[in-house]
Amino acid sequence: MRVGFGYDIHPLGIGRKLILGGVEIPHTQGLEGHSDADALVHAVCDALLGAMGEGDIGSLYPSSDPRFKNISSLSLLEDIARLLEKKGFRLVNLDTVLIAQAPRLGPHIASMQTRLAEVLKVSREDVNVKVKSGEGLDAIGKDQAIAAHAVCLIESVEKS
Repeated sequence: MRVGFGYDIHPLGIGRKLILGGVEIPHTQGLEGHSDADALVHAVCDALLGAMGEGDIGSLYPSSDPRFKNISSLSLLEDIARLLEKKGFRLVNLDTVLIAQAPRLGPHIASMQTRLAEVLKVSREDVNVKVKSGEGLDAIGKDQAIAAHAVCLIESVEKS
């Protein structure tokens, strides 16, 4: 058994779609970044990579590489899920927290959990997404950024 932890934060900006957990969320702003800037998926990627001892998302998919410009973060997660399997591990469970002042994310939790579970090839019950507000504090509380935390448990798969 191995545990991994991931964290990501992106600033909000005009003219971008807001994608979280692979789900497009209606909002006046989207997250800025080299890829689609899905902070939740990026945190999940880092948690899985950390549990495998494979560094972080920026090492594998650097923002300096034009191949990853505007790429769906779910594509990166699919790649990491294949690496997890190749290395002989399976995801036991994933727990995440999204921190955003706006928009209200509660109505989108089930869709995010379903999408992440599909990509990771686990039951939806093995993926948990929680949301918290920024309580009006710092960049998140002033609706200038969205952050995400993720922790996962993986285990070795017995080969027969």
